Amino acid sequence: MDKRKSYYLIADTEATNGLDDPIVYDLGVAIIDNKGKVYKNRSFVIDEVFNGMPELMKSAYYANKLPQYHEQIASGERQVVSYATARKEIHALCKEFNVKAIIAHNMNFDYRATTKTQRYITKSKFRYFFPYGIELWDTLKMSRDTICKQKTYIKWCEENNYLTKNGKPKATAEILYRYISGDNDFVESHTGLEDVMIEKEIFAHCKKQHKKMRKLAFGS
Repeated sequence: MDKRKSYYLIADTEATNGLDDPIVYDLGVAIIDNKGKVYKNRSFVIDEVFNGMPELMKSAYYANKLPQYHEQIASGERQVVSYATARKEIHALCKEFNVKAIIAHNMNFDYRATTKTQRYITKSKFRYFFPYGIELWDTLKMSRDTICKQKTYIKWCEENNYLTKNGKPKATAEILYRYISGDNDFVESHTGLEDVMIEKEIFAHCKKQHKKMRKLAFGS
């Protein structure tokens, strides 16, 4: 590990139980640098939710992917762990790499999901999931202040009808990655680790612009 570099943990959650009280069943993370290079990654399927809350899982937004999860768990491609184990491993990664920030695309949701799940499963014995004191960054804010302001991106969104109801360029991870990769047929997986792999590219692309941008998920 090159101690001269800055390292980040980028995360993506898949949750059930709606947007207001999301409960995490899939969590992907990766340790990356400013250029998006991956040093370690983990994929966690949360046992207490995936196996312990079958009725809730049936109503998950991406419940159609459940057969895929079962196949990948059976083949060893995905690991089923307790939420406490996932938390422990993420804390260990942050410590090992002296992580500068924890990043997500729309961190507001991922923070809410991980925190609510933590409090629900532990009956509030443990209230926070991510390590205390590490900054939380949001690539949604970062991209809105960089990529979404570029004339080429605005024109591309207009040509492809990737506009919000207000006529502004969309800033979803899927659309941003289509632009960055040049693959206009790309479809987001909506599974934790796979989505992390596209979100790290969005982060690296934002950093490459060397523009002033908001990073903090909260308070900026």
